[in-house]
Amino acid sequence: MTLSDPILSPPAAPDADPAWIASHPRVQRVPSKDLTLFIQRDFLSLDECAQVIARIDADRRPSTIADANGDGYFRTSETCDLDHGDPFVAAINARLDSFAGIATQYGEPIQGQRYGVGQEFKAHTDYFEPKGADYDRFCAVAGNRTWTLMVYLNEPAAGGATRFTKIGKTVQPETGKLLAWNNRITPDRFNPASIHHGMKVRSGVKHVITKWYRERPWG
Repeated sequence: MTLSDPILSPPAAPDADPAWIASHPRVQRVPSKDLTLFIQRDFLSLDECAQVIARIDADRRPSTIADANGDGYFRTSETCDLDHGDPFVAAINARLDSFAGIATQYGEPIQGQRYGVGQEFKAHTDYFEPKGADYDRFCAVAGNRTWTLMVYLNEPAAGGATRFTKIGKTVQPETGKLLAWNNRITPDRFNPASIHHGMKVRSGVKHVITKWYRERPWG
């Protein structure tokens, strides 16, 4: 799948339908009774990934976390908030929305991440803990995160895998590969089995983009 492919017409829903995601060509569903997790290779082309990497590298900053836990090395990557006024970024956003089948107003802006040697994001969930100190700050308007879509933009020489620790699944970075998972069990129950570790890069650099969707319209 590339930006030159026709964009499908998904249901403009506030939540993803796993059957819709599974209907895409070349999509694999990871066998798990505890987590809904899909993989699609070649979601973006080599050239498209290179263009996004250039945008991330031009405007990156240190990554942060919600609910600070006192571990200054918990998330050591760099982050870039991609510009949705950029037609290229907007086209990627539309394709992610189409893949998920979620109406665009429920999505956060796409975020890019860069991991150098030794950098990681220790095991975490993408949803915000309802009892966390920063919950109201991040969830008062749009609610909590529902689905996550992540695309690897390159392959580091060593390391940088994504480890879903509760289900024992490790996904290796491949240029253009997309992961999609549901952070919830039911609309009112979030899924601790979605916990995942962006493992340390041992050699080279890793770039990804991440798109999160919310319970209510964003912004």
